[in-house]
Amino acid sequence: MWKKILVPAVIIGGLVVFAIGLTHDPRAVPSPLVGNEAPNFSMTTFDGKPFTLADHRGKIIVLNFWASWCYPSCYEEAPVLEATWRAFRDNGVMVVGVDIQDTEEKARAFIEQFKLTFPNGQDTTGKISIDYGIYGVPETFIIDRKGKIVFKRAGAVQWEILAKALEQLVPGLS
Repeated sequence: MWKKILVPAVIIGGLVVFAIGLTHDPRAVPSPLVGNEAPNFSMTTFDGKPFTLADHRGKIIVLNFWASWCYPSCYEEAPVLEATWRAFRDNGVMVVGVDIQDTEEKARAFIEQFKLTFPNGQDTTGKISIDYGIYGVPETFIIDRKGKIVFKRAGAVQWEILAKALEQLVPGLS
């Protein structure tokens, strides 16, 4: 009698777990940072300028962690990030790239290949990546005008996702 009840219950339970799993976005990696103030950091951009996150309070920041060896994801999203920068920069949105675990030469070649014009710098010590809890690249955060992290995405970010998130933060865009 137990077999008649237990086998169907296990099968139904497994199907329920599977169905729930299909409704979740695998790229939406939970982060304890979402909803909290973004960790401040400083770096030197590849064009030799200092960049400190706190100096850009009042702007919406799209913060992207990447590497030249990150293929194909970083290669897929680089044009999306450049398009986001060009489309939204006049509305107080800044795209910032943080290159991690990479050589300067390969990172510069990547920037040149994709004609990236937004600020990019290297996390030479790994501290920025640690402070943001980076699992791997690419990972993208959106920081609101008050300095709070409101969005995190693991994996290549698409235009539709970024545009939708930014339209919620910038009045009059939608």
